[in-house]
Amino acid sequence: MEKKGTIILERYELGRLLGQGTFAKVYRGRNIKTGQSVAIKMIDKEKVLRIGLIEQIKREISVMRLVRHPNVVELFEVMASKTKIYFAMEYVKGGELFNKVAKGKLKEDVARKYFQQLIGSVDFCHSRGVYHRDLKPENLLLDENGNLKVSDFGLSALCDSCRHDGLLHTTCGTPAYVAPEVISKKGYDGAKADIWSCGVILFVLLAGYLPFHDSNLMEMYRKISRADYKCPQWIPPEVRKLLSRILDPSPCTRITVAKLMDNTWFKKGYKPVDIVGIEPQEKVVNLGDRQDALVSTSDDISELRLEAESSMRPVCLNAFDIISLSQGFDLSGLFEKENNHKAEARFTTTQPASAIVSKLEKIAATERFNVKKKDGLVHMQCSKLGRKGQLAIEAEIFEVTPAFHMVEVKKAAGDTLEYHQFCDRDLRPSLKDIVWSWQGEQQQQPQPL
Repeated sequence: MEKKGTIILERYELGRLLGQGTFAKVYRGRNIKTGQSVAIKMIDKEKVLRIGLIEQIKREISVMRLVRHPNVVELFEVMASKTKIYFAMEYVKGGELFNKVAKGKLKEDVARKYFQQLIGSVDFCHSRGVYHRDLKPENLLLDENGNLKVSDFGLSALCDSCRHDGLLHTTCGTPAYVAPEVISKKGYDGAKADIWSCGVILFVLLAGYLPFHDSNLMEMYRKISRADYKCPQWIPPEVRKLLSRILDPSPCTRITVAKLMDNTWFKKGYKPVDIVGIEPQEKVVNLGDRQDALVSTSDDISELRLEAESSMRPVCLNAFDIISLSQGFDLSGLFEKENNHKAEARFTTTQPASAIVSKLEKIAATERFNVKKKDGLVHMQCSKLGRKGQLAIEAEIFEVTPAFHMVEVKKAAGDTLEYHQFCDRDLRPSLKDIVWSWQGEQQQQPQPL
């Protein structure tokens, strides 16, 4: 652990440790030149390289640069040494909103003020194409004046992260606050998912406990999927009605931010913040070829020397993914018409991601498919026109353990019959030497390549 009084890159003096996670520690700090108090987020570069979190770090920097708002924690600058990455951020001294709620429910006016500030900042983020995806009281800080500050954009997404269907597909967040469609594995609207989380937060502020809770995680998700919760008698009827519109399990009919902000209860005493003149951060000065350097807060952070080992690093399966793949727990029926299911199949393998990709590329070359690869996703598109345009297939690689992978294959475009014919005639036979088992089939030992 770094000692109190340590000087970082001749710019900041470290103070006490405020908190820590798997890859980062947060310290209170002081700008040596101005005396300003800051929070220093210190990230272990070797760990993020090894785990493959480079793109996540870049995205967090890009997002925090975009969302300069009075109710969002501000990023001042990013620095790097040979072994560490440093975020110098606004120091918010009031602590987490969670600490207030842990003591019990809040008064209606106090809860409404925090909720107004939360929705105002979330609306601003969405207008910049940013979706937070992990909104919860632990990520909402309070300043010395009692104003709310949204923090921790480590799981956030930009609108350009959406695939061709315009939806996000990464399952992430905190179980009790996550929207039901996020674990459906069929894609979700980032804005609608954030609104659901805001609804859970509003319930917690007014009730003093979670609306969806169960010691059995799968049972909790069943409650979430049905919006199975009960409001305590002290929550006013108008708020209960608003909560029912926010905690709507169907994202299609869930209330939008615009309609929420037009709600009578919400508007009471609401004072929108003035964001005129607040612009995204300009590029900060680069200190040249020094090993310890101040770097840009834009997308281009090459000075961090964080080249990814491979653009085809597989996605790691988390608890959400495993639950959503469990038999008898498919939530997709809540969000799709019965005749609109996409054709898909899954197989497991003990081969590394590189071998899986190599095999898929060979199949694509043989069948004249064009291939694009990014972040564990292989997109193959047939060069020939079919009955319904060009057949396109996506294979997404997930890491269950370092020695065990799951691959989800599905039709992205084209005719379903042609997709099934291709799978049965070409794909499955060509993959038989690396497949451990296909979904629903008995396990078989893979043969050597």
